[in-house]
Amino acid sequence: MSGSEKQARPKLPRRALDGVLLLDKPLGLSSNDALIKAKRIYLAKKAGHTGTLDPLATGLLPLCFGEATKFSQDLLEADKTYEATMRLGVRTTTGDAEGEAVQTCDVNCDEAAVVNAMQQFLGDIVQIPPMYSALKRDGKPLYEYARAGQTVEREGRPVTIHALQMIACALPLVTFRVTCSKGTYVRTLAEDIGETLGCGAHLTALRRTGVGALTLEHAVTLDALASLSETQRDERLQPVDALLSTFPEIRLDGDAAKRFLHGQRLRLADVASTPLDDGRMRVYAQDDGRLLGVARAGEGVLAPERLIVTAQ
Repeated sequence: MSGSEKQARPKLPRRALDGVLLLDKPLGLSSNDALIKAKRIYLAKKAGHTGTLDPLATGLLPLCFGEATKFSQDLLEADKTYEATMRLGVRTTTGDAEGEAVQTCDVNCDEAAVVNAMQQFLGDIVQIPPMYSALKRDGKPLYEYARAGQTVEREGRPVTIHALQMIACALPLVTFRVTCSKGTYVRTLAEDIGETLGCGAHLTALRRTGVGALTLEHAVTLDALASLSETQRDERLQPVDALLSTFPEIRLDGDAAKRFLHGQRLRLADVASTPLDDGRMRVYAQDDGRLLGVARAGEGVLAPERLIVTAQ
């Protein structure tokens, strides 16, 4: 067939989807590339992710479609859980296996010493962000300075290590599970544990197993997703309020629901039968249980924050 006879392949129409996909991100793929692939598989009009995973990290990457993108910030703020493996005795340029070794030391500690060192990082700590990170200085990501051989001053950032548990120890390799606040660099945690032990360390593997209340249990890989029918793929989408499960809920009757969807503030005394604590809440329609959006309760009023446009 000649070029003039060839017809351009028609573009498939994009679909308006609302929901959350729990993706098990593969090794070597950036979070944005994983998002693009999933969006293409679903032919979705609108999608976004909820915080990046390094290409060398695998595991839970919640992807938001349609109206769910309005609530992705809530997962950015959520605690994260990881399973990680560090190698003691070798420091690298990046703090992980992607970098070049810059120093090698003998590992003279035992398992008890490693456990003791790990316990020192429980609770509120301060981390110096790594040079190989996307944090910006003067409008330029730190990794650009690092790749140019430059090191710039970084301020320490407070983070919280909620739980830190050894899973396996076959020195010089140590596998551990950590639950931490947003902004925590697990490779920096590994490096700091290595410094405490006097031998240095770097991260060799990282897998995210939890984001807020979401876990890997119902996650799906890109390959598995591509093999499903459209109906089966849609069934893998969690509802929009999967992102909001930690918020208390309130249900509004017909008139109050309409006013809420018009962005009106409501008196709590008029819509709640019992006193409510101040804070953010997920809001549903009382008649059919539809999610209407998120509001903040306080000072005697329920103030809309984000609304679901498709709720009518």
